[in-house]
Amino acid sequence: VQLQASGGGLVQAGGSLRLSCAASGRTFSNGAMGWFRQAPGKEREFVAVITWSGGSTFYADSVKGRFTISRDNAKNTVYLQMNSLKPEDTAVYYCAATRYGYTRSINGVNYWGKGTLVTVSS
Repeated sequence: VQLQASGGGLVQAGGSLRLSCAASGRTFSNGAMGWFRQAPGKEREFVAVITWSGGSTFYADSVKGRFTISRDNAKNTVYLQMNSLKPEDTAVYYCAATRYGYTRSINGVNYWGKGTLVTVSS
């Protein structure tokens, strides 16, 4: 499974960005895809995840109400709509996938994509 993330960039505080992650190769209908992020000097942390079957969504408390994760099963693509961005959202965002179920832990991720940088200026 290869994950290709895109959509990062520079935005002012209060602005919006949409990240995309396209999965190619074998995909897992009983698994999930989501996003983690890593700010400079900090550990990688969970952001959001969506299951392929049923479309259940889960969010970190820090982004709940501002970020929305969605999926397009036909395109094997997951999106992260980020609104009301804050400087503390600045990080490299990584797309992640699991074969079965979902995870909020980096240790549970089966596949990682290359990161895409999101910079929010104050």
